[in-house]
Amino acid sequence: MDDFSSLIADIASIYSTDTIFILGKGRSADEVRKEVFRGSLVIGLNDAERIAPTDITVFHAEWVKQGLRAMARGAQLYVTSTDFAVPGRRVLRVPHHPLTQESSDLVMQRFLTDELALEDILFLTALKIARKVAEARGRPQTVYMVGFDFRPETGYSHEITTDYAPQSADERQARISQQEFYFLNTLYFLQQSNLVVKHVGTRAFSAIAPEDLNRLFLGSAAVPDAPRHAVAVVAELTTNHFGDRARLERMIRAVRAAGADLVKLQKRDVETFYRKEQLDSAYRSPFGRTFGDYRRQLELSAEDFAFVDALCRELGLGWFASLLDQPSFEFMQQFAPTLVKLPSTISEHRDYLAHVARSYRHGVVLSTGMTDQAYERWVLETFTNCERLYLMQANSAYPTPLHECNIGVVRHYDHLSKQHRRIVPAYSSHDLGWKGSALAVAAGARMVEKHVKLGNTEWAHFDAVAVDLTTPKFREYVEAIREAELITGSEEKRVNPTEHHKYFVRATG
Repeated sequence: MDDFSSLIADIASIYSTDTIFILGKGRSADEVRKEVFRGSLVIGLNDAERIAPTDITVFHAEWVKQGLRAMARGAQLYVTSTDFAVPGRRVLRVPHHPLTQESSDLVMQRFLTDELALEDILFLTALKIARKVAEARGRPQTVYMVGFDFRPETGYSHEITTDYAPQSADERQARISQQEFYFLNTLYFLQQSNLVVKHVGTRAFSAIAPEDLNRLFLGSAAVPDAPRHAVAVVAELTTNHFGDRARLERMIRAVRAAGADLVKLQKRDVETFYRKEQLDSAYRSPFGRTFGDYRRQLELSAEDFAFVDALCRELGLGWFASLLDQPSFEFMQQFAPTLVKLPSTISEHRDYLAHVARSYRHGVVLSTGMTDQAYERWVLETFTNCERLYLMQANSAYPTPLHECNIGVVRHYDHLSKQHRRIVPAYSSHDLGWKGSALAVAAGARMVEKHVKLGNTEWAHFDAVAVDLTTPKFREYVEAIREAELITGSEEKRVNPTEHHKYFVRATG
C-alpha cells in the first residue's frame, strides 16, 4: 500500500490545485465544460474517460475494457481487478468486493479503512484515492462529483455513443438507484475528514450547479469565444523530458494545468549538429558512456512529436520547437507548424537562418541572446517574408544577473513594432522568478518564455533557472504574468468607469 500511496502522490504532483474531480457518465456531465477539468486531478469511473481525459480510471467490470480500448487517449493509471493492460500506461491490480445482500453492511465499514479495493459502488473507491491525495498533499481537498445524476431515466452523456454494459434496463435501474443511498451516507461519513465533497447538479443535495461550476473555474472564459490572453506564456521544456514519453506527457499536462498558452521543445539532428569526435567523447550520464549516447536519448522522434501534437490538441494547448539546424527545420514541416523558434545558440549560423527567412512564411520566434544591434539590423533586413517576427530579448547567462536583464530592449522592440507591424516584442526569462517577465510585459512584451523541469534531477537542462512543475511555482509565474498584463492595460488614455469628479464646475448663468 505504500507503493500505491507513492504512485498516487506522484500523479497528483502534476497539479498544484487542491481540487479533485470524480467523473461519472450521467447526462449532466455534458453541462460542464471540459476546460474546467484541465487544471486538476481527474478520477474517472468505468469508461468515463470517453467524456473527458482522466488521470486515474477505476473499474472492475470486464465490459469496460472494450470501451477503454476504443479510446486514443488514456489515463496515467488504471486501478482494476481485471487483466486490462495498455502500452505505456500504469496498471494497479486490486481485489474486487462484489455487493451482495449479505455484504452491504460491510461497504461503509471498508470505506473507513485504508484497504484499497474495488467496490461495486465505484465512487467509494475513487473517494478513497482522493483521501490518499489529501494525505500526500497534507491538506484538505475539495472533490467535485460530476456526472452523478442517480437517475437512470436521464441516460448517459452524449459522448457515450455506444453502451458496452450488458445490463438490462431493470438491472441498470437497480444499480444506479442504490448509489444515491450510498452517496448520502458517504457525505455523512466524510464530515470532519480531509475531503470536502460537492455534488455537481440540481438535486436537493447538490452543492453547485454545472453552470456555476463553469463560472467558478473559467470566469469570463466560461462564455464561449472569450478573447485569448494578449500575452502568450511559453513553457520551455528544452530536453527535460529526457526522451521519456510518459515524463513528457506529465510535463505537458502540468503546463496546461498551470495556465500557460504554449509548450516549446527542441529538435536538432545529432549526427550533423555535433562533430564526430564530440559525439564519441566520454560523457557520464544515465543513458550511456559517450556524449552521443546522451544527446541521442534526448531527441524526440517523429512519433513523439505526433504524440505531442495530439495531446496538445486535446488539451487546447499550443506547441512549437526550437529548430537548431536545417535537417530539423525540414523534419518539422511534416507537422505544418505555424510557429518555429531560432534560438540564440545558432545566431552565427547565418546560412541556415537565411534559409528559414526565405522559405518560411509563418511566425518566427527569434531569440537575441549573445547578439547586438548589428545582428538586429541583419535580422530586420533578412526576415521580411514571415508573417510574424517575435523579437525575443534574452541574456544567455543562466541565471541572468538582474543588471543584465535589460528589459529596456523589450521597450525598444515595442517601438520597432510600431514601424514594422510584423514584429512582436517578446522576452525569454533566464532570470530567477517572475519580476523580469512582469516588467517585460509592462514594457510591451506579447510573449514571455520560462524554462521548466519536472522535479529536481541531476540531468535537468538549465536547472538553476528552470521552474519545477511539481511545485506551485510555475502556476504562480503564470498568474504574475496575467496580473502584469491586467495592470499594464491599454495605451489609450480614457476616463474609466470607476472614476468620477468630486468637484464640478458650477454653471454660470
